[in-house]
Amino acid sequence: MRIPTDAVIPRAKLDRYLLVWRERDDKSKFLAQAGYDLETVEELELAIRKVIAENDATEEEKDQYGIRYRVVGMLYGLNGVDLGVVTIWIERNDRGVFQFLTLYPHRQEVER
Repeated sequence: MRIPTDAVIPRAKLDRYLLVWRERDDKSKFLAQAGYDLETVEELELAIRKVIAENDATEEEKDQYGIRYRVVGMLYGLNGVDLGVVTIWIERNDRGVFQFLTLYPHRQEVER
């Protein structure tokens, strides 16, 4: 199964979470390796959408909020550096829409 490419990606997840340095669980340094920063929020969103367009989703867990899915793929960098990532999504019970939750580095090689 594939996550719909029109799934909701809240802007705040990108410009107030992923691309902002945090003392704990920082992802901004990881994404900076591929050229992503607060000036390239739109490009990061497109790159995340490409991950879900090219890779299948695996159901991870169900709870009272919905079904969580995991999509592993390559996040293509703006500077030629590509990153293996795991993206996490939820299909919300109350709205029936898919929404982006987070991403983190994939620790194994991702096939291209």
